[in-house]
Amino acid sequence: MASSSFSSLRAYLRALSHTPTRLAQRAFSVSTSYEEMSHVRARSGPTMRKTLRWFDLVGFGIGGMVGAGVFVTTGNATRLYAGPAVLLSYAIAGLCALLSAFCYTEFAVDMPLAGGAFSYLRVTFGEFAAFLTGANLVVDYVLSNAAVARGFTAYLGTAIGVSSAKWRLTVPSLPDGFNQIDVVAVAVVLLVTLVICYSTRESSVVNMILTALHILFIAFVIMVGFWRGSWKNFTEPGNPENPSGFFPHGAAGVFKGAAAVYLSYIGYDAVSTMAEEVRDPVQDIPVGVSGSVVIVTVLYCLMAASMTKLLPYDMIDAEAPFSAAFSGKSDGWGWVSRVIGVGASFGILTSLLVAMLGQARYMCVIGRSNVAPSWFARVHPKTSTPVNASAFLGIFTAAIALFTDLHVLLNLVSIGTLFVFYMVANAVIYRRYVATGTTNPWPTLSFLCSFSFTVIMFTLIWKFVPTGGAKAGMLSACGLIAIAILQLFHCMVPQVRKPEFWGVPFMPWIPSMSIFLNVFLLGSLDGPSYVRFGFFSAVAVLFYVFYSVHASFDAEGNGSLTGKNGETHVESKEIEDQSFKV
Repeated sequence: MASSSFSSLRAYLRALSHTPTRLAQRAFSVSTSYEEMSHVRARSGPTMRKTLRWFDLVGFGIGGMVGAGVFVTTGNATRLYAGPAVLLSYAIAGLCALLSAFCYTEFAVDMPLAGGAFSYLRVTFGEFAAFLTGANLVVDYVLSNAAVARGFTAYLGTAIGVSSAKWRLTVPSLPDGFNQIDVVAVAVVLLVTLVICYSTRESSVVNMILTALHILFIAFVIMVGFWRGSWKNFTEPGNPENPSGFFPHGAAGVFKGAAAVYLSYIGYDAVSTMAEEVRDPVQDIPVGVSGSVVIVTVLYCLMAASMTKLLPYDMIDAEAPFSAAFSGKSDGWGWVSRVIGVGASFGILTSLLVAMLGQARYMCVIGRSNVAPSWFARVHPKTSTPVNASAFLGIFTAAIALFTDLHVLLNLVSIGTLFVFYMVANAVIYRRYVATGTTNPWPTLSFLCSFSFTVIMFTLIWKFVPTGGAKAGMLSACGLIAIAILQLFHCMVPQVRKPEFWGVPFMPWIPSMSIFLNVFLLGSLDGPSYVRFGFFSAVAVLFYVFYSVHASFDAEGNGSLTGKNGETHVESKEIEDQSFKV
């Protein structure tokens, strides 16, 4: 048995001296479906209990997506970008989410594992790409969950008519943004952590109850909006000097609105991390993932329509559109804002529950792969849940929620999640057209790189070039080039793998559309988001170089990993078709 790189300081220094060699050996090492579902999964000890059905996944998907975000994004997108056409913005964003959901579903049916995107990227682009995206995603989850927990305090205060400032302790000696101690947020995070550690099945029941209550409140808001609103608000602004019509800011405004509201759909990806606990992945996962996206899209469109019917688009509050529409009324309807606060509180709890389930399962599988301490991979024999990962991340999230103010954490989950969606769309194309060891990967890699480059150019032109004929011409040229590249690849490169049970239809068009939409939406994010993404990516790279690659190398030397490409893929080739049969 090979010695550990971490057995002593001398051993570690000796390992560091071999870092370049180990990076070359491990960074691009590709796993297989069989390895992930057998050798790698066995490192968790007891298996996760298969208790979930399609309706549980639909509930998790709805609960994860329909948080408090929709109560904020609707006002911003309506007033600043799309106007009454914001319901089309939600429909476009829903289509984008559905395309990404298709990509996730193909992988989840093929490999019903708790690792989600981390496992999918590990079997396509290798260990380093999987770790970089997985680490960013876990950090995004932790920070956004801390922000959501503090948001619960604010909405609960609205619901009961008590300012959240009265619940928070101010510490003058701490810097602004970190001096408001929120004990309620910590209590909520720790309570949710206990629930997800106890049982995934019971977590699903809790989520179902809270999601049902949240949808009832949303239905109430929709009905009140349609009942008290006026159809003229769909075409007439409150101020005659502002643009009128259903499309006051044109098609560009609709797409900008779609980018703004797309954040309300983030959360369904956590459902893919439940795949290991699903009784019948082939039947349940496609319905659970795609069904939840469709249902949420309908709910969002109805909410946007009711909001538009209630007020002219230029009178809608950009920060809190629904509650602000009623809070100042003197005709007996002011209580509705408190009802909205109660509904948003339930939504926050469900989104927090689903996100914390997802982050723990990502961390568990990262631990299984030996690129993080294997302690995180352990599954408790009695609860059949990843208790170590759940408890550690729960405590870490609670610590951040205790001190850090909401505005410091805003918008942190978007860039990491969109980047992962982009990577998964690339991975599903690569996996369909490349069989490692038997086909030449360069035609597919060339297509993915050239298509992505064209889409990036389109996005940069859209964002920075002034409106005019030159911009329209450049956008048209980029669009035609992207379509030509896609059609050329479709005609010249044959698929080498076709899923037995469920696959993305119209390959490679749908994943390519997902690549385009995710890159386009990434282009709509602000500069600080990219600075944060770059910072955490740099930290992840350093962690990989100084720990992960050596732990992974040790695991391979000890026989825990079968990462030698030659024998790995011969082994997997014989049984890969069986990995579809679950």
